[in-house]
Amino acid sequence: MTDKTPHDWLNEHGDYLYRFALARLRDTHLAEDAVQETLLAAIKSPSFEGKSAPRTWLTGILKHKIIDIIRKQGVEQPAEDMSQYAAEEDPADEFFNERGHWADRPLAWPAAENALEQKQFLSVLQRCIERLPPKLARLFLLREVHEEDNESICKELQISPTNAWVMLYRARMGLRQCLELHWLGK
Repeated sequence: MTDKTPHDWLNEHGDYLYRFALARLRDTHLAEDAVQETLLAAIKSPSFEGKSAPRTWLTGILKHKIIDIIRKQGVEQPAEDMSQYAAEEDPADEFFNERGHWADRPLAWPAAENALEQKQFLSVLQRCIERLPPKLARLFLLREVHEEDNESICKELQISPTNAWVMLYRARMGLRQCLELHWLGK
């Protein structure tokens, strides 16, 4: 065991664990609960042997807590209506012609010349992500922000790899449409 106490773990890793949970759960209360459950499990568990960094060990526990919360939500809430993802209803179809090429090429994005502009962009991006259906947003964040591999994403979201790629495509197209409207002013 390490000479650090669980109190030290909270001070050193609490913010990181909270941000990790919040990015996946998108709910401040659920993220706080997941971190609390993680720290309680760490305190109660004598299994930390110091073979890995405490943050790695705590993050592993947190991942399991997050999966439990997501599964519980799936049991308590009705399944998401996947008909909204049907190809014939896909708003992203307007971006491509019948041959699959861009009908309307993406606009060139201006380079962020200063920190304020970059901060404003990130704020718009966050709002656009929040407008996506929850499962698409979670998938996008896991894949593009947290760089999770497809296998672990499919396991966490309980979807097939094919479904993951289709959903990721739709998330990207939804974000493109939102950013062009709210950031580029198209």
